[in-house]
Amino acid sequence: MPVVTVEDGTRISYALGGRRDGEPLLLIHGLGADTRGWVMQRRALGSRFRLVMVDNRGVGRSDHPAGPYDLSVMASDAMAVLDHAGYGSAHVMGASMGGIISQIVAVTHPERVRSLTLACTACHHYSWRRELLREWADLAETRGMPEMVRRSLEWFVGVRSMQRLWPAMAVLGPLAFNVPVASFVAQIDAILGSDDGLRDSLVDVTAPTLVIVGSQDVLTTQGDSEEIADLIPGAELAVVRGGAHLFMVEQYGAFNRAVTGFLDGVVDGQAARSSIHA
Repeated sequence: MPVVTVEDGTRISYALGGRRDGEPLLLIHGLGADTRGWVMQRRALGSRFRLVMVDNRGVGRSDHPAGPYDLSVMASDAMAVLDHAGYGSAHVMGASMGGIISQIVAVTHPERVRSLTLACTACHHYSWRRELLREWADLAETRGMPEMVRRSLEWFVGVRSMQRLWPAMAVLGPLAFNVPVASFVAQIDAILGSDDGLRDSLVDVTAPTLVIVGSQDVLTTQGDSEEIADLIPGAELAVVRGGAHLFMVEQYGAFNRAVTGFLDGVVDGQAARSSIHA
């Protein structure tokens, strides 16, 4: 996997996939997840786009530096990856924590965002979510990552899917969260330290935007996505029925159809405008 060394010396790893001649799609995943979290999207999105999938600092093959981490720095990491991959701009998609990072990218680097897809994410804190994240950090530090994954799974997978997906999640969960406890806690601290002022900046986002959420997401709820869609001018909202927080795995067919439909529309629209001005 390619690696770029960023300003503070941290090495950020990323993976490339999909069509070599496709438009770039930068994928930024959430808390504790690395590039493997996009496994159910690689074929569907890679058939049209060049996928640039980031291992955020602290996970996967990227360095696991000591904290504190900062989501604005992680947004800069993603831009460094894009530079290293040779792209001045890209379609950007982020999930959960990666969705917050993607919002930061869209606000601070609008010229680099061809379109924005925000999945299962939020734009500000709630006290209950702060408390939950602190509980996860404490659990990881006292009981270890496998136990933290086991106890938190109900926040990620819908009740109806739990029994069907449990055999796979029992294996994939520990793999997906196979990250040093210190790095996991540093990512949580970065989320907790993120600025609620981001919400007020979303009105300035200019990129075509899709906000997508599962109807059964109890971590970043449908209300969170509705709020973001209301704040970003012209944003589209897609709700995947029955999907929980990990709906890109749990309901991957519906998720992929919604995302590819949106992205195809953006690309076709941009091509049409280019031909008019040619």
